[in-house]
Amino acid sequence: MRKMDYEYGTTPRKLEPDYAPKKKKKSDIQKQIKINEEQRKEALKLEKKQHNKNVALIIAIFLMLLAVSYRSSLINEKFNEIQNAKAELASIEKTNGQLEVSIESSLNLSNIEEAAKQNLGMQRLDNAQKVYVTLDKKDYVEASTEDIDMASDSEEPWYQKIINKILGE
Repeated sequence: MRKMDYEYGTTPRKLEPDYAPKKKKKSDIQKQIKINEEQRKEALKLEKKQHNKNVALIIAIFLMLLAVSYRSSLINEKFNEIQNAKAELASIEKTNGQLEVSIESSLNLSNIEEAAKQNLGMQRLDNAQKVYVTLDKKDYVEASTEDIDMASDSEEPWYQKIINKILGE
């Protein structure tokens, strides 16, 4: 090293080491290269595994979202069907109410008599057409001659009757 030389510029001077570096053998270098390659392969495998996990996670999330949206669309379809059925029911109930009102208005006795006279050609009875029937005030219902005895059936309990039939008594 030169100690007294003046240096021009702003770059510092290079220091030289006091020792000489050992040179590595070719076999040591090749071993390190193999180790580095193996480490690189392991790192690539780990990277691929992580990448595959990320892809699987993204696909799983996508499938969950797809399932939720499909279920939501089914719910919307059923809701629309229910709303349409409710609207149809309201329409039918309205028509039914109108028909009931029209039937009640046509069931008036004067309307029935008018329809019978005009459409069927019917008329009211005259006194000559009326026939009076007299009946005797005798009771025509006959009483039963048999006496029904309910007590004879209920003397033995039902399970006792079954036991007696099984034993042959």
